[in-house]
Amino acid sequence: MTNILVTAMLLTGGSAVVTSLTGMPTAAACFLLPVGVVLYTLFGGIKATFLTDYVHTVVILVIIMTFAFTAYTTNVNLGSPGKVYDLLVEAARAHPVEGNEQGSYLTMRSKEGAIFFVINIVGNFGTVFLDNGYYNKAIAASPVHALPGYVMGGLSWFAIPWLAATTMGLAALALETNPAFPGFPLRMADADVSAGLVLPNAAVAMLGKGGAAASLLLIFMAVTSASSAEYIAVSSIFTYDVYKTYFEPTASGKKLVYMAHVCVVVYAILLAAFSTALYYIGISMGYLYLMMGVIISSAVLPAALTLLWSQQNMIAATLSPILGLMCSLIAWLVTAKREFGDLSVASTGSNNPMLAGNVVALLSPLIFVPVLTYAFGKQNYDYRSMALIRLGDDSDVAALADVDLELIPGAIGATEEETAVEREKLRRASIIAKTMTGVLTLALLILWPMPLYGSGYVFSKKFFTGWVVVGILWLFCSSFCVGLYPLWEGRHSMSNTFRGIARDLTGKGKPRMQGRTVELDEKAGEYEEDMTMKERDMKGPSATKSEY
Repeated sequence: MTNILVTAMLLTGGSAVVTSLTGMPTAAACFLLPVGVVLYTLFGGIKATFLTDYVHTVVILVIIMTFAFTAYTTNVNLGSPGKVYDLLVEAARAHPVEGNEQGSYLTMRSKEGAIFFVINIVGNFGTVFLDNGYYNKAIAASPVHALPGYVMGGLSWFAIPWLAATTMGLAALALETNPAFPGFPLRMADADVSAGLVLPNAAVAMLGKGGAAASLLLIFMAVTSASSAEYIAVSSIFTYDVYKTYFEPTASGKKLVYMAHVCVVVYAILLAAFSTALYYIGISMGYLYLMMGVIISSAVLPAALTLLWSQQNMIAATLSPILGLMCSLIAWLVTAKREFGDLSVASTGSNNPMLAGNVVALLSPLIFVPVLTYAFGKQNYDYRSMALIRLGDDSDVAALADVDLELIPGAIGATEEETAVEREKLRRASIIAKTMTGVLTLALLILWPMPLYGSGYVFSKKFFTGWVVVGILWLFCSSFCVGLYPLWEGRHSMSNTFRGIARDLTGKGKPRMQGRTVELDEKAGEYEEDMTMKERDMKGPSATKSEY
């Protein structure tokens, strides 16, 4: 459900922007956007998602920086934080916001904003805890280096919703009465806002055709990069958790790779059709975003406790998300019916029904998990089944193609000393992760927004200027972390890769990766000889040489 909803959001939002900027039929955009993604995902796998994430995110940051400097320095209608501030004050006088302090757009005291804050937190709990794309990338990365990567990535990402929303959302409000704004003299319709058209409209108003092209490129970069991870996530779930577990437990690496490729193609076609159907029945990206937590967040606590509480039993882990989903759907739809008297896209998509459904989804497992655990008995799970998960590889595919594979960290058994060193690094990383989680939660969710909300402060012109400056500085830091630091950190690998390409092009033979070539067949033979009888029994009598 998580991957389906995330992919549907990407396609519905992306296709709406493409249609708005180019006139392409939405159905065509839904089917054409995944084409390039499927191709490079098929040939590149998860490595392709890493590479495209890097390239696409750099492009996105450059475009956001262009929008920010245009709005606050060079645009003839805006041109400075002070001018934007004055236009927003005028907009609040003409169209005050109900539930906002003094009806202003320049305050954190907002009733609807507070509701969206809760919905957003709950929904994103769901996507981060349950999206297999995050786990794939974390597992593919070095265990020790995953922590700083995710911390830097998370802090870098924050500049995108913060500065991009501050810049483009407020620029749209400031320019809405300007003839340069699309649709002038009419204000943007609620449906267009929900479809995600605020950013492209503001970009067109500021930069004309250049703004339209930049928005189109921005959307394409974001949608393709994120959807590639979703395709990989779904294919890995189907291939290993469904096909290999229940249909063909002894499937070879070649067969699993083939099934993963088939799944990517089938899933892309099905989700393109599903997103097209959502468009025709009037479901927008904004609706899906609000509804996401209602559908998936009841699995957050059971999933987390699967890793953190050994006594949770299988029944609690399995049934709590389902029971929570039933409760969240009831809370969502009953609230909509009581408030509006009917069940429609408009009533069910309103903030209060969505708030009820999201909160019930996240918190209901607090009741179901302990009740089911103690009613049916604590399981005292020993995590052994997780330790026995075997890495899938392409060794038999490589053997057929006469290709040497680069040594994969973790695929070859580590010595006891290496394992002890890594365990100590992971223990230290665990302490750092828990500390940073507490500090950042306190800073970003409490110390920063809560005083501004509680005091009802309406930004002064100086405060707003400082807000914009901090946002731009944050964006520069993000650009360094995402754009430049990975190049420095990966300089040795890139040098080795380019030398290998040069050797291939000049016909000087295969490169020696990291100064050595791994002979897979010899290694497999050595492992088979070294295996103890106990390990053989754990594998089973039908295990093949390549599986060892």
